[in-house]
Parts: sequence; C-alpha cells; structure tokens
Amino acid sequence: MLETIMNRLRGVSFVRTILPILAVIAIIIAAIVVMSGQPDRSEEQPEISPPKATAAFGNQPSVAGSGVVEPSSEVINIGTSLAGIVTKVYVAPGEQVSAGDPLFLVDDRAIRSQISEASAAIAQARAARETARAQLATARQQSSLYNNIEDPRAVSRQEVIDRSGAVRTAQARLRQAEADIHSAEAARARATTDLGRLTVRAPIAAEILSVNIRPGEYVNPGGPQGGGDPYMEIGNTEPLHIRIDIDENEIGRVVMGAEAIVSPRGQANQRVKATFVRAEPLVTPKTSLTNSATERVDVRVLQLIYQIPTDQGFFVGQQVDAFVKAKNGTRNGSNKADGTND
Repeated sequence: MLETIMNRLRGVSFVRTILPILAVIAIIIAAIVVMSGQPDRSEEQPEISPPKATAAFGNQPSVAGSGVVEPSSEVINIGTSLAGIVTKVYVAPGEQVSAGDPLFLVDDRAIRSQISEASAAIAQARAARETARAQLATARQQSSLYNNIEDPRAVSRQEVIDRSGAVRTAQARLRQAEADIHSAEAARARATTDLGRLTVRAPIAAEILSVNIRPGEYVNPGGPQGGGDPYMEIGNTEPLHIRIDIDENEIGRVVMGAEAIVSPRGQANQRVKATFVRAEPLVTPKTSLTNSATERVDVRVLQLIYQIPTDQGFFVGQQVDAFVKAKNGTRNGSNKADGTND
C-alpha cells in the first residue's frame, strides 16, 4: 500500500516539475533552429556603382533603357534556296567578305549531270534540225519539178499531192527540231542557274559573325528546320549600331534625335556617346530582358537605333545600359538600366 502511494507521488512530481522543464528546453531549441535557418538579410554595397540616369547628362533629365549591340545592316541570316549536302565552307567567323564572295557550297554533282544531259539534247535537236532542213529542201525540189511539168497528163494528181504533203511534213519536222532545241537550251539554262545557286554568296560586304554549318551536313531551303541556329550570320560591323528599348510609358519624355550615353553591361565607368540614327515606327513587346528582379515583361517598347564608334570595344550581341536625353520639365528617369521607374 505504501509503495503504491510513493509511485503515485513520483508520477505527480514528474508531471509538475520535469515535464514543464523539458517543454521549455524543446521550445528554446526550436527557436534556435528557426533563427539559424533565416536568410542573411544584411545589406552590402555593390563593388561597382550602377549608372544613374540623372547623372548621365549632368543636371539634365534622361530616360534609361537597355540596349543590344547589332551590325548597322542588322544581323543577316544566311540560308540556301536548294537542299543538299554541304561540300565546302569558304569562310570562318571574324572574316570580312565582299558582296558576291562565296560562303559555302552545296553538292552540285546532280546539277552538273543535268547540264550535260541538256547539252546532249541540244546537240541531238540540232542534228534533227539539219536533217529536217535537208528533207525540206528535197521535198521542195521534188514539188517544184512536178509543178513545172507542162503536160499534166505526165504525172498523176496523187503524186502532185504527195509531193506537196512531203513539203509540209518536212516543215513540221523542222519546227519540231527548233522547238526541241529551245526546250533543251531552256533546261540547260535552268540547270546552269541552279548550279550558281548551289554556291551561297554574301549579299553585302560584311563580317562573318557565326558559322553553324560544316561539310557533310544537310541544308534545307529557307534555313534550318525546327527553329535551329541559322547556317551563317553576317552583318556590316562598320559602324556598329545599338538598339535601345524605351518603355512605352517613357516615350513622350524622350528627345528624338538627341545623343545618348551607353555603357557596356557591368562597366558603368565606361561611357560612350552614341549618335541618333532612327526610331523604329512600330512599338513592339519587350524582348530584350535584363534579369532585374523588378523588371516587367508585359510592356511594349519603342526601339531607338544609335550609332557608336567601332573602336570602343563593343561586340555584336552585347547588352548595354543606355541613357537618352529627356525633355526639360519632366521628372528624372530611374537609375535602373531596364527603364522602369521607382
């Protein structure tokens, strides 16, 4: 009996004293774990200060935008008009080519065979024409002899008709031979044209930007199937242009025709003056993204084209931060390179 009472007292003591202590210890441990798992929210100054639109032109307001370097001719995607296997590539990235220079060659053996067949058909048709001419001359002589006989009783009327028919038959054969010659010559001309089209040539004087085709690969008319990389990309890089996207909300603030200040992405200390070339007449959805956390992609932009010097270290496809002069009396542009405002 006494032992039972002692066990009950021990149970009550554990519930009232030990269990609350254990609960408090568990709460403390859980709090420590939660606090240690929180992300570091401390602020650090960037190593390179981002460009500020308000300082691009001193005290004059400006509009910020993102841009991409492109050739002055824009990027030209090279394709082929005839399908086949590439047998030779004449150029490499970085080379300068003139208008008409060969870029790559598609297998031309089948076309050369067609030219040989057409040439043989021309020779055959010309021989048939000579035969038809000889037959026509003979038929005319015979018809003339029959027609010049004074005594109509010397020959039958049927023979006269046959001689006249022979003349018409020879004339028809001559016309057929002439038509065969024209047809064969047209086939040879078509094959010769296709032979020239198998050598893909540069449409303008430009720099080779990329080469994505190798000997032995198959090319399709109109470019790669399935949206792959173009076979070649070329463009006139002297001078270079920059295509700057201006948010549609900022279009009214831009001074059209004014100069711009551009900096390579990540090099805010390098500032280059760019001269206005033109403004694209069509406002388009934004496609040039800057990966900013606050960047909106559901906006439309006006694209401004500016020219930059070729000796400033810019490369085609490089992203830049751009600042364009704004009209006086408007609020200052944001210091964000994506053109959005605080």
